[in-house]
Amino acid sequence: MSIRHGLLALLEHGPRYGSQLRTEFEARTGSTWPLNVGQVYTTLNRLERDGMVAQSGEDDAGHALYAITEAGRSELKTWFEAPVDRSSPPRDELSIKLAMAIGAPGVDIRKVIQSQRHHTVKAMQDYTRLKMQALAAIESGEGPEERNDIAWLLVLEQLIFQTEAEARWLDHSEARLIRLSATADRRAANDRKAAQRTAEEKVPAPSALHRADTRPN
Repeated sequence: MSIRHGLLALLEHGPRYGSQLRTEFEARTGSTWPLNVGQVYTTLNRLERDGMVAQSGEDDAGHALYAITEAGRSELKTWFEAPVDRSSPPRDELSIKLAMAIGAPGVDIRKVIQSQRHHTVKAMQDYTRLKMQALAAIESGEGPEERNDIAWLLVLEQLIFQTEAEARWLDHSEARLIRLSATADRRAANDRKAAQRTAEEKVPAPSALHRADTRPN
């Protein structure tokens, strides 16, 4: 998530101070990714260092205002136009957990999957309920607040799609593990049968033993 570009996008609407930027950012995203004021001001300081924002006096309450510069507008335009890079995907804790659970002593990976599936489905239900609230707010609202509700709706729908995909992946992973386990069991059974045949072939037949016992000295 680019806090840097999110703040630039908000500053495109006019000068803002830190707490105001945090409030507007969280309103747009429905507090899905909450920020603290320290993060906001740290990012503003870096943007100012890079020439993308500049201090623009104070408001009536004495808050230091920041304004976007032409360099900042250029950076923001580039960000909006460029696709999000997927060549280096962010680390996903769930994927790492399942990868490490494979063969881990005392870990039942199917239980791990089932526990996660329960949580994922509940999260999807919660997001869907919030989506209904956002739609109701959009239908009844007007003005700037409606813009925030629409932004929040898009975020919620992305989270719903994401959890739906995660639930499908968990189902797929469990089915895959079941198939692989069955294949491993068949392979082990075949190996045991092959080993048994080999052992039997090494034991002389009873008739051969009898001929050897009756052979003259």
